Amino acid sequence: MQEYTQRDFSLAQPALVLSPTKVSLSTKSFETWRKYIYESTGIYFQDNKKYLLESRLQKRITHLNIESFDKYLDYVKFNPSGSAEVKYLYEAITINETFFFRNQPQLDALVTTILPEIISSKEKLGKNKIKIWSAASSSGEEAYSIAMMINDLIRPKYPNMEFEIVGTDISNAVVDVARRASYKEYSVRNTPVYYLKKYFKTNGTSFDLDPKIKSMATFKLLNLYDDLSMRTMINHDVIFCANVLIYFDQTSKIKVINHLYNSLLKGGYLFIGYSETLHGISKSFKLTSFPKTIGYKKE
Repeated sequence: MQEYTQRDFSLAQPALVLSPTKVSLSTKSFETWRKYIYESTGIYFQDNKKYLLESRLQKRITHLNIESFDKYLDYVKFNPSGSAEVKYLYEAITINETFFFRNQPQLDALVTTILPEIISSKEKLGKNKIKIWSAASSSGEEAYSIAMMINDLIRPKYPNMEFEIVGTDISNAVVDVARRASYKEYSVRNTPVYYLKKYFKTNGTSFDLDPKIKSMATFKLLNLYDDLSMRTMINHDVIFCANVLIYFDQTSKIKVINHLYNSLLKGGYLFIGYSETLHGISKSFKLTSFPKTIGYKKE
């Protein structure tokens, strides 16, 4: 283990004028980095993603004026300032691609079938709170899409029912965007005109979300692969976790899905991405069909 002193590095500071020569990620370093990222997040970089990982890590190496990928890993793992760097590392290696109303059939299934079913069950038990979790929520578009539809289509029918919507992500940067709830045109490009006019206010080139909808969702940092953190995510009625499993290997998928299963209440539902499946991962859920989409129910 290499020890660092303040004389060795001033890495917490912005990049100096000097720019290190771009270095290549060797096969050995790639294996070391892949193992570290996998053990930390469950994300597995296939051999054909070596260049992608190299280009993403290079940005941080350049910013910090570190001369090699190996020394950057030492810094992240062993330097006292490295713990603060981890959040930038996670932001560098994750892909945050989302927009409002991205999975409309899933949202339709939620408000037309699932929520009325869950509400009916809760009312029989004298309960009046529903918890919905947007896992790997990126910059919050999914959680806020859910909030808008609930506010328009569910609350008027069930005025006594409370809704807790939480979004989580491993990236601090996108969680901050979600909390600000101010978006560019790219994010709202698929938003129905009705919702766009009702719940957004233009501010230059930005679209600011209505404070009422903003207040319906909260956001926090969370690593889906972390056992201790996942123990805090309990008693949810519905979980959306789309386009996450594609970044995991089979072992990581099984672990994360098991976490999500434990986070759901009996009778709760899980939605994943269209290109994803639980086949070979979990037999604990009941596959449930809805118009143009499917969900997984915990029985």
